[in-house]
Amino acid sequence: MSAGKIYGLGLGPGDPDLMSVRADRLLRNARHVAFFRKPGRSGQARKIVAGMIPQDAVEFPMEYPVTTEIPLTDPRYNALLAAFYEDCANHLKALAEQGEDIVVLCEGDPFFYGSFMHLYSRLRDKARVEVVPAITGMSGAWTATGDPITWGDDVLTVLMGTLPEETLTERMAQTDALVVMKIGRNIDKVKRALNAAGLYDRAWIVEFAQMPNQTVTKLSEACTKVTPYFSIIIVHGQGRRP
Repeated sequence: MSAGKIYGLGLGPGDPDLMSVRADRLLRNARHVAFFRKPGRSGQARKIVAGMIPQDAVEFPMEYPVTTEIPLTDPRYNALLAAFYEDCANHLKALAEQGEDIVVLCEGDPFFYGSFMHLYSRLRDKARVEVVPAITGMSGAWTATGDPITWGDDVLTVLMGTLPEETLTERMAQTDALVVMKIGRNIDKVKRALNAAGLYDRAWIVEFAQMPNQTVTKLSEACTKVTPYFSIIIVHGQGRRP
């Protein structure tokens, strides 16, 4: 095992004030800070902690080789990402072997649909890795609507907008409360599924939850533009209550 430690640092939904005390302390004392981003972009995680990273910290931006340029079903997609994660993991491992601690910035919670999980699975048996949990993005989104997401015996379902339309419709029809993530270019498909499941009129869309540019809108009143990747659809449960 290496002498240094790699921290998967959960940043929460977007507001630095919602970070944990532990995450704040580790970040403000970090010597190496890694984060994911698209080429040419600053990276959402990096934006969240702007001004909190020590001036002398060494930053390691990990730039995705592909995001939406080719379909998920294309064999090249997994091959490119697998090689990318392997290279990033090897870089972090090499730093840790030199006795360095590294903080890896993660939006939301590192173990909830985050990119850090792909590093963790490659590093967990080869280096000292610690995960610092955080408030999830979906929690920030339903809080932004001003209403509880579940009551009594409500069943909450979390779906990815990347799923086939038939699967989305089937799962939506079987739940009481709903969260749909990874909307982006899938918005029209998700809307059709919500309509088919009878949930469209109860749905809200939250963009950039708990960030300065947050918006909260009834989905039926939202404009038809392609929504950003940081959008979450919320359908509140209506279950048992005193």
